[in-house]
Amino acid sequence: MKTIKDVFENYKRMLKDIYDANEIEAITLLVINEICNLSKAKIKAFPETEILLEQNNELNNIFEELKTGKPVQYILGKTEFYGFPFNVNPSVLIPRPETEELVEWALASVGSRQSAVGSILDIGTGSGCIAVSLKKNLPGYKVSAIDISGEALQTAASNAVLNNVDIEFIKHDILNIKSEIKIPKSEIIISNPPYVTLYDKTQMHTNVTDFEPHSALFVPENDPLLFYKAIANFAITNLTQNGLLFFEINESYGNETVELLKNKGFKGIELRKDMSGRDRMVKAVNSGSGE
Repeated sequence: MKTIKDVFENYKRMLKDIYDANEIEAITLLVINEICNLSKAKIKAFPETEILLEQNNELNNIFEELKTGKPVQYILGKTEFYGFPFNVNPSVLIPRPETEELVEWALASVGSRQSAVGSILDIGTGSGCIAVSLKKNLPGYKVSAIDISGEALQTAASNAVLNNVDIEFIKHDILNIKSEIKIPKSEIIISNPPYVTLYDKTQMHTNVTDFEPHSALFVPENDPLLFYKAIANFAITNLTQNGLLFFEINESYGNETVELLKNKGFKGIELRKDMSGRDRMVKAVNSGSGE
């Protein structure tokens, strides 16, 4: 009979060419937690615990998928973001910890959360992780979210149901705004748009480039700020006066993004680093009325 320790050793030995040791341990812990319904504390404390045959078969099946480089979140079909559960699949990006920092920054800008009212628009919502997390923490706000992908919007809608929040989802291409689509003005616009260049792609792990949706990741090498330009233009007329614009950004284009927003008349622009010390977030204030 296999034990928890055996599973860790097997995963470590067979996945060492794909992931580093810390990643393998985290993945193995997550998989055992899910399949064996054991807390992570128990898994670590009792490595000699025996694995049932049926559980071992499931662990082996997951292992075979992991060997292809497929992200564990897609294999399990779910992940956690900002303390909330989310369904994920290859139609949406897997939510990252850096994006949690963006959500926290937006929440901190609101002040007293439970009594706050207003409206928020999430552009390029993907799994809906930003929109759902903001709505959970700002129940008085009306939250809307747009995405070009119908499949992504279905996943986002399922996550709104999963987390028991009411969000308006709109299928819309921010690069091709149609006048007949009416989106109400918001106090906050927030976005984690595509920003990965072809050069960046060469530096990325294949479990991202081979499995996560390219439409949510990549931009042309000669126009890396394509989506930031479009969203900034949209925000000029769709943010309220003194409304806030939040971006997650490519760490290589922090100063360029700040300059772009300055040139478009935004004020109070702040570039912030993430937990790893990389330029990763920008906040700006809409200086006009948007009329």
